[in-house]
Amino acid sequence: MKPVTLLIPFAVLGLAFGQPTPRWRATPFQRSTAKAADTSLPLNTLLSWIAQLFPVNVVVQEAGALTTAAETVVAFDFGIETTRDIVSGGPCANVTILFARGTSEVGNVGVLVGPVFFDAVADRLVLGSTLSVQGVDYDADIPGFLEGGDPRGSRQMAADVTRLLAACPDTHLVMAGYSQGGQIVHNAAQLVPATDLAKVSAVVIFGDPYYPAAVVGIPLGKQRVICHAADDICGGGDMVLLSHLTYAGDADAAAGFVADLVLSGLST
Repeated sequence: MKPVTLLIPFAVLGLAFGQPTPRWRATPFQRSTAKAADTSLPLNTLLSWIAQLFPVNVVVQEAGALTTAAETVVAFDFGIETTRDIVSGGPCANVTILFARGTSEVGNVGVLVGPVFFDAVADRLVLGSTLSVQGVDYDADIPGFLEGGDPRGSRQMAADVTRLLAACPDTHLVMAGYSQGGQIVHNAAQLVPATDLAKVSAVVIFGDPYYPAAVVGIPLGKQRVICHAADDICGGGDMVLLSHLTYAGDADAAAGFVADLVLSGLST
């Protein structure tokens, strides 16, 4: 088994680079909704590539290197920016998303969910309003997932909440995460000072390993957890099925929740 596993990432690279390169290219964040053309990811194409390239029906412990290899290919071919940082001292956005990626995802926001979700939220804003995204900088490794969410990453997200609100007290702050990133959201919420946590406008988690537990300290009406029925990770397991890799398909619904909840005066 070991030799086969080592060869799979190279097979993934060969398959992907043999495909035609999609024309979509990401736009930098901070993003304004005053855009001339649609720059959203081609969702159906992305989901098709995910189904072909990503490891499925394997336990988390076996999926790590394969996931990273597949994400590297998809990010390159789709032009996805996998690292999103807010420039210190820059202008404050109307909405700020603080996002924790899943296990073994690349950059600090990954590929599978974050970028599609950001686009979906931006598309719901009124013209002239802005969205900023900050990825949580943490290892997102397999031991962290098995521990219930990397402790350093949990502390980092909590610190990011306080820092972002101090810099931009009027922004609508959304805490969001995917897979292990969901664990990070749960953990961070218990570390954020109550005065700051009360200012969080919404929480969204995709493929939450802690499902159906609520995020402590956040009113139920301000949080949305999206879990597919067949997702073993959401059931507390460690098997990566295709249903755990396709939450990009739920990004628009999640964005609608955010818009309805926190974007009064901004949403169309």
